[in-house]
Amino acid sequence: MARLIGTTARGIRAPIVREGDDLVKITTESILEAARQHQFELQDRDIVGVTESLVARAQGNYVTTQQIAGEIKEKFPDSLVVLFPILSRNRFAMILQALAMSGRHIYLMLNYPGDEVGNHLMDPDLMEEQNINPYTDILTEDDYRRYFGHSFKHPFTGLDYLDLYKSLAEEGQIEIILANDWRAALNYSRDVLIANIHDRQRLKKRLKSAGGRHIYGLDDLCRESIDGSGYNADYGLLGSNQADAGRLKLFPRDCQAFVEAVQDALRERTGRQLEVMIYGDGAFKDPQGKIWELADPVVSPGYTAGLAGTPNEIKMKYVIDNELSRLDASEMADALRDKIRGKGTDLVGQAASAGTTPRQLTDLLGSLCDLVSGSGDKGTPIILVQGYFDSYAAD
Repeated sequence: MARLIGTTARGIRAPIVREGDDLVKITTESILEAARQHQFELQDRDIVGVTESLVARAQGNYVTTQQIAGEIKEKFPDSLVVLFPILSRNRFAMILQALAMSGRHIYLMLNYPGDEVGNHLMDPDLMEEQNINPYTDILTEDDYRRYFGHSFKHPFTGLDYLDLYKSLAEEGQIEIILANDWRAALNYSRDVLIANIHDRQRLKKRLKSAGGRHIYGLDDLCRESIDGSGYNADYGLLGSNQADAGRLKLFPRDCQAFVEAVQDALRERTGRQLEVMIYGDGAFKDPQGKIWELADPVVSPGYTAGLAGTPNEIKMKYVIDNELSRLDASEMADALRDKIRGKGTDLVGQAASAGTTPRQLTDLLGSLCDLVSGSGDKGTPIILVQGYFDSYAAD
C-alpha cells in the first residue's frame, strides 16, 4: 500500500538555553533523543528549524537601553523624527524609551489608520465618517483626541498606544504626529530615524534626496558592539524585542555558520543530509485582527543551501479537473503520479502550476515552524519537518 502520510511537523522540546550554551550540540541532541524516544527515523531532506530567539540567547546578543541612548546622542545632534514605527510593547516601546533617554526631543510620526503590519490606531470606518483623508491629512495628538478621544484600544493588547508611547519619556519630550506621507517628516526635523521595517531602504533614499541631513534606520543602530554589548551587523535593532526591564534581545548574528554546523553535526551522527534554518516571525496575516505577523526584517536569517528557492509544484486539482477528468479513479491516480514525476524543473507560467504558492521556501517553512512552536509556553523552540519535499508520487 502507498504511504498515507505526507508532511509532518513536530515541536521538539529542548533544555532551557542560557547565554554561552553550545546550541549546536543542544539542537542535535534534542533531535536525536526525540527520534529515539518516539521511534521515528530521520531522512534525507528533513528540515530542522530553530527559533531565532534561542540562537540570540545562546549568543548573548543583548543591548541595554543606555547603550542605545548613547549611540543616538552620537548620531543625532538635536531633535529628530522617528518615522513610522510599529505599535508594539515588545518590539518598539523599549526602543522608544531608549531614544528618549538620549535627551533628544522626539517627533514620533505614526502611520494611520494602522501601522505597516496592520496594528490599528483607529477604526477606518470612523476615520472616513470624520472625512479624514489618510493620504494627505496630518493629525496632531490633539486632532486625534478630538476625533477619537480615548475610545479606541488595540484589540489584542487593550492598549491606547498614544498614551503608552507618551508615557515613556518626560512630559513634552515626545510629540506625536499622525501622517502617511514621509515628506511630512522634514517639516519637523531634517534628522530622521526610520523605524519602518520593510520599506526602510526606499525611505532612506527618498529622505536623503529631499534634503534630509542625518538619516538612519533602526537597522543602522547597534551594528557594532558598544562596550561589550551584543550587535547585529546586518539588521541592527530590527528584529529585537524586550528581554527584561533594561535590555533588548537582538536578532541573532552569524546565522549561516550556525545552520551549517547543525547540518554537519546531524550528518556525522546519522549519515543523513538534513536541511537547517533559523526562523523568526511567520509571514502570514491574522484574519481577525488584520495583523501581518512579519515584524522581523526577514523570516529566516540563515538556512542551508537545500532550502533556497521556491516550490516547483503542479496544482493537482487543476490537472484532475482538466487533463484527467475522463479517467477512472485507478487510471487517474497512475496518470497523476506520472504527471508529477515528469513535471520538469521550471513550471513558471504553465497552466498546471496555476494557484500554487510561489513564495520562498524559507518563508513558507518559517510560517509553519512559527505556528507549530507558538509564541507562549509550548516549550518547543526546535521544529522537525519531515516529508515536506514529498509529493503524491512519492513511494
